[in-house]
Amino acid sequence: MSETPPNTLQYRFDGPEEAPVLILGPSLGTTWHMWDRQVPELAKQWRVLRFDLPGHGGAPAHPAGSVADLAARLLATLDALGVQRFGYAGCALGGAVGIELALRHPERLASLALVAASPRFGTADEFRQRGVVVRTNGLDPIARTAPDRWFTGGFAAAQPAITEWAVQMVRTTDPGCYIAACEALASFDVRPELGRVGVPTLVLVGSDDQVTGPAEARTLVAGIPDARLAVVPGASHLVPVEQPAAVTDLLVHHFSTAWQQPFDTGQTALPAAVAPAVPAPAPVVPAQAAPVAEIAPAAVPAQADGAPDRYETGLKIRREVLGDAHVDRTLADSDEFSGDFQDFITRYAWGEIWDRPGLDRRTRSCVTLSALVAGGHLEELAAHTRAALRSGLTPAEIAEVLLQTAVYCGVPAANSAFRVAQRVIREETTPAE
Repeated sequence: MSETPPNTLQYRFDGPEEAPVLILGPSLGTTWHMWDRQVPELAKQWRVLRFDLPGHGGAPAHPAGSVADLAARLLATLDALGVQRFGYAGCALGGAVGIELALRHPERLASLALVAASPRFGTADEFRQRGVVVRTNGLDPIARTAPDRWFTGGFAAAQPAITEWAVQMVRTTDPGCYIAACEALASFDVRPELGRVGVPTLVLVGSDDQVTGPAEARTLVAGIPDARLAVVPGASHLVPVEQPAAVTDLLVHHFSTAWQQPFDTGQTALPAAVAPAVPAPAPVVPAQAAPVAEIAPAAVPAQADGAPDRYETGLKIRREVLGDAHVDRTLADSDEFSGDFQDFITRYAWGEIWDRPGLDRRTRSCVTLSALVAGGHLEELAAHTRAALRSGLTPAEIAEVLLQTAVYCGVPAANSAFRVAQRVIREETTPAE
């Protein structure tokens, strides 16, 4: 167990001190205990390090709002321990951390396993919406539905103790850290970069995973040059818990046979003498057998003078604030008549004003709500009420803004605004059944 200063992660070690280090990364809402069933076998050959996400499992509540931040904290933890090179297996958000390590710090990584992972997790709207629900209602609604996302129906019914363990694990997570982790997943998209992952990679997925299922796994395999796919039958998203023996066998086989040599020495990180004898692994589909999935366009272009393209900057901010669905509808409705106007507001309102550093997005949302009430623009008020929730304002704070407008914009204007905002808040903060 560890003492955990800021900007590092809570961790524990299992296994021989002299063995190569293998790191196990957890999924959003879980703790390192999700790997309990894998550790006894893995710890025979590796020095297994498990870590908790911030605010999970009693870890200090220092929110990390990006996958890059989580990877940096993990590396700071490893640096303090003197661990330079390691294998890594991560589930879902933990898998995103593994991809980040492979892309930004390839010299540290000997081998990689991605479990229930994806180069992009759903849509940004989905995770920011989840953050709105947690900010308004706490984690209980998310906790109660966790077993439906994580396990097959048959497993959940047959294993009530594990199901309750899953609920309590989410329920005891720090809400602020959970929201920050949702934001990290919302902004994570490495589809254009997968070809730069140079480490041997096992992509492992449950056949019944409805969160990041076989389609997402095949996207990873299609994009990563040295990757293999293993589909575990009868498992959903938290496949290490639901099918522990199959996952353990696959991990042992992968890390025993695909441990890449360091860049600067001729020594293998895992001595051949300690390579375990393993049972035959589950069938592994070669990378070339996987269908090629859609790959995102590459990076934001710059203008001729080297400055960022204000349209691309504005479109990115517009999507982050208003949501992909709203922006997609608006742009789809534009035509030759309105196209120049859409280009104008994307460049100027979003690429210039909303991108200025003088005010944060919460404050800009407050100003925008007040201005829309003053102008009587109720249709825009609905969209920006949703945006305010996504920017981190609570319903109580939005009510305070509208109450202030009653004094300076008039009671009738505020009355109409309250009706619009109340409807939107109910829609956005009611947990899905």
